[in-house]
Amino acid sequence: MCGFAGYLSATIPNNAVELLQRMGDSIAHRGPDDSGVWCDDKAGIGLSHRRLSIVDLSPAGHQPMLSGSGRYVIAFNGEIYNHLILRTELRERFPHLLSNGAYPAWRGHSDTETLLAGFDAWGIETTIKKSIGMFAFAVWDKQTRQLTLGRDRIGEKPLYYGWQGQGEQAVFLFGSELKALRVHPAFENSINRGALSLQLQYNYIPAPYSIYHGIAKLRQGCLLKVSLAQPEPKEWAYWLGFQVALSGAAQSFTNSTEQAVDELEILLKDAIQQQMTADVPLGAFLSGGIDSSTVVALMQAQSSRPIKTFAIGFHEEGYNEAIYAKKVAQHLGTEHTELYVTAKQAMAVIPRLSALYDEPFSDSSQIPTFLVSQLAKQHVTVALSGDAGDELFCGYNRYLMTAKLWRKIALLPISLRRLLVKGITRVSADHWNGLMHLLALSKSKRSVNLGEKLHKGAGALTSNTIDELYAYFITHWFDSLSVVIGGSSLPTLASEASGLTGLGAIERMMALDSMTYLPDDILVKVDRAAMAVSLETRVPFLDHRVVEFAWQLPQSLKLRNGQSKWALRQVLYRHVPKELIERPKMGFGVPIGDWLRHDLRDWAEALLDETRLRNEGFFHSATIRKKWQEHLSGQRNWQYHLWDVLMFQAWLEEQKRVN
Repeated sequence: MCGFAGYLSATIPNNAVELLQRMGDSIAHRGPDDSGVWCDDKAGIGLSHRRLSIVDLSPAGHQPMLSGSGRYVIAFNGEIYNHLILRTELRERFPHLLSNGAYPAWRGHSDTETLLAGFDAWGIETTIKKSIGMFAFAVWDKQTRQLTLGRDRIGEKPLYYGWQGQGEQAVFLFGSELKALRVHPAFENSINRGALSLQLQYNYIPAPYSIYHGIAKLRQGCLLKVSLAQPEPKEWAYWLGFQVALSGAAQSFTNSTEQAVDELEILLKDAIQQQMTADVPLGAFLSGGIDSSTVVALMQAQSSRPIKTFAIGFHEEGYNEAIYAKKVAQHLGTEHTELYVTAKQAMAVIPRLSALYDEPFSDSSQIPTFLVSQLAKQHVTVALSGDAGDELFCGYNRYLMTAKLWRKIALLPISLRRLLVKGITRVSADHWNGLMHLLALSKSKRSVNLGEKLHKGAGALTSNTIDELYAYFITHWFDSLSVVIGGSSLPTLASEASGLTGLGAIERMMALDSMTYLPDDILVKVDRAAMAVSLETRVPFLDHRVVEFAWQLPQSLKLRNGQSKWALRQVLYRHVPKELIERPKMGFGVPIGDWLRHDLRDWAEALLDETRLRNEGFFHSATIRKKWQEHLSGQRNWQYHLWDVLMFQAWLEEQKRVN
C-alpha cells in the first residue's frame, strides 16, 4: 500500500524535484518506508511516490519504477494478488522477453515490476484486465508521451485528478489524496458547492466529484489518458459494475444449492489465500458478524498458526460487538486482541477526522474504523476485512424494509398518499408526541418520538416507484439545495438505478450501493482510517471473481425466508456454529446524537455559531440553527444531518489552518 502524486505541465516548475518531494511528504502516512521522485523536464512530467513495503521489502521495489524496456515509468498504489501467476504466463508466452536481452532478468519479486512487464508485453489495459487486485496508478509512456491513470474495478484505492490554471500555466495534477495536490502552487482551492450539496445528501461526495472545482475522482473500473498534445482527459471503463450485475442476473447459476455454496467457498478461499501473501505481519478485523467471521474462518482454515484478529468494544449498550467477536475468535482459535474504548477516547479522534479524510466525509462510523485500525497497526502491517458482504449478499436491513413498505403504500393511489402527507406534516412532531402522551402510549417503545417517525415516514409516501422510495431512505438532507447557499444539482450514478430493468427491485438497491455507497463511503472510510496509521487493508469479497459469481447467484440464495446472506451463512456454518452468529444485525457506530447534546456540545456550538455560518457564507444559518436547537432540546434527533454539516465545518476550519 502506498501513495503517489504528480503533475503534467508545459511549464516546468522551479525546483521540480523539491516540489515533488513535498507533494509526496504530504501523504507520507500512506508510505513511511521509502520515498522517490522521477521527472522529465522536457516532457513536463513529474511523479512522486511514498512506499509502505508489503511485498519485496528490498530496494528492488523502489518507486517510481521503470519498465525493463525503459518505455514506461509508474507510480503504483495497491496490490496485484495474482502477480506471480502473471509472471509465469509472461515466461511461457513471451520467453524472448527474458532471454534475448530485450528484457532484463527480474530485479526483485514486487508486483509493480510484474505490472510493468505486463505493460511491455500486453499493453496497459490488457494487463489490468488480467490482474486481480486493488490499485491506483499513474504511468508515463515515454514513447507516446501520454499519461495513463487507472483505478481498480470496485474502487478500493483512491485517485484524484484535474487541470488547474489557464493557458500555458495550466497544470494537470493527480494523486492519492487531495492534500498532495494542494501542495502544488497551481492548485486553485475553489470549493464546489454542488459537491457540498451532495455531501449533505449522502454523507459523502460521490465520484466523479470532489469538494474542489476542477478536481475529479477517477471512477472505479476506469482508465484515463491525457497528454499535452491532447489535454482533454479521455476516460473509459474496462469493467462496469452495473453491467456485471445485469450479466450475472441474465446468466444465473443453475446448479444445485449445495454446488453453489461449494463454489462460493472455493472462490472465497482462493481470494483469501492470495490476499494472505505478504512479507510483513498480517491479521484481520473481527466484529463477530457474518462477513468478518467468514473471512477469519477461511483464513484460519488455511493457516498453520493462529491468525491475529482485532476488535474494539464500547461500554455503551447497543454499540458493543466485541463480546461476539471474542466468542468467534475463541472457537476458531485465533490470537485475538480487543480494546474497550471509552467515549472520551472515541471523541478524541474527532479533531483528527478532517485531516484524515481530506474532504468533507460524515459517516460517523469513521471513528471506530480509525480506532480498530490503530489497534491493529500495533501488531500487524496488513489487515483483511469483511467489507462488501452486505452489498453482494443482500445484508442491509433497509433492502427488505423498503420492499415491505413499498408493497403497502403502493396499494394507495398517489393522490391519497399526498393528502395523508399534508395531514401528517400539518401537525408538528411535538404535537404528535403530546397526543401519544395523552393517549397513555408514551411508555411504548413504538411510540417514542412517534412524531419524528411520522414526519420522516410521510416523505416516503410521495414516492412514485420503489427506486424513489429507496433513494428517500438513503438520503439525509432532502432539501440540500435550499440549505447550501449557491448549491446546485449534479448528476450521479443514483439516477441510473431505475434503468436496471433486468434486475429485481432489491437487486437494483444492491447494485446501486455496490457502485456508489460501497466505493464512495465504505471503502473511503476504511482506506483513509487505515492509511492514517500506515496499515494496509485488504477486502477478499472484492476479488472481482467473487463479485461476478455473487451476481450470478439467484436472489433466493441471498435472501431466503426473510434471512439475508443465506449462501454466505452456509459457508460460515461449516466453520462456526450457528448459535455464535445468529443475532440481530448491529451497525458499527457510535452514539453521536447523545455526544452532541453533552460532551461535544461546546465543540459543535462553536462550529454552528450563527455569526460564523453567515460570515462563511456556505449555509443558510437559520435552517442549521433550527435543527441544532431541536436536537439539543430532544424534540428531534438530527444527528445525521448535523454531523454532515459539522464535518464540513470542521474540514473548512482545517483548510484555513493549513493554507
